[in-house]
Amino acid sequence: MRPFESTPIPDPGGPPVGVFGYPPLEYRPRWWLHALLFVLTLATTTVLGATFSSNLPPEIGELPLGKILIHPGFLVEGLKFSLPLLFILLCHEMGHYVACRRHGLAATPPFFIPFPFGIGTMGAVIRIKEPIRDSRQLLDVGAAGPIAGFVALLPFLAYGIAASTPATNLPAGNYVVFGEPLIYRLIAAVVQPSIPTGQELLIHPTGAAAWFGILVTLLNLLPFAQLDGGHIAYAMFGRWHVRSAWPLLGLLVAGGFLWPGWWLWVVIVLIIGLRHPRLWDEGRFLDPRRRVIGWLCVAIFVLCFMAQPIQFVP
Repeated sequence: MRPFESTPIPDPGGPPVGVFGYPPLEYRPRWWLHALLFVLTLATTTVLGATFSSNLPPEIGELPLGKILIHPGFLVEGLKFSLPLLFILLCHEMGHYVACRRHGLAATPPFFIPFPFGIGTMGAVIRIKEPIRDSRQLLDVGAAGPIAGFVALLPFLAYGIAASTPATNLPAGNYVVFGEPLIYRLIAAVVQPSIPTGQELLIHPTGAAAWFGILVTLLNLLPFAQLDGGHIAYAMFGRWHVRSAWPLLGLLVAGGFLWPGWWLWVVIVLIIGLRHPRLWDEGRFLDPRRRVIGWLCVAIFVLCFMAQPIQFVP
């Protein structure tokens, strides 16, 4: 419901008549919990990130699991993946956090989510403790994360591609092929211009971390509901975004025939809600600078887009 606004009339007994005040919400972070989740995520991403390296010491394969996990060579290779990845995720969430604080919105610092499979994490999140009231706040908060994360991953992507080695002979099977979004191809053309046709890069762990940063940015910019892309699209297009929600979901369903992971995201979108909730004040229009920021996020989505992000070769 939109708060009632009127011309303020002096009132000796309190604030002007007709004005609703919203006292700032006090929030005290549980720093011990944030630190614990970060350390656990650092551990899981380091251990699982080492599997992306093609430069592990040869004696690793002959050691028991307990000694592998504390082997200096194993840990160094794992940190080449985990530290860049966590930095990219931190920049993404701190972009949201700083935007919230600039608008006076109470928000938590980032919560990292450790996960014992895959890449060792399910990302990071912040929680906004009070409602976003107008389209300007919505666009600023929604766009700050993807832009900050995208800028943070670029140097790691450039270094990772430069440090990767071309594969002369691919194995007969049992390997993973990462999709090549436009930003990957553009940077590879600059830092690895002489890759022979038909050869693939054995991606460096730092390059793999940046690639997963690209995937996180892509998924967050999907224009649905409470995802970053949903915030940006609703702030820019309002009701038109709501009307396009089902056709866009149909495109995602069709994309599942190329990569089944899109079907998982269809389920996620249906769980969190397909349409963006209405704002308290939808009458505030975006200024030209914010519209440029919104279209910049659209450009980032195009640069990061992959119809088939991951392909398993059995």
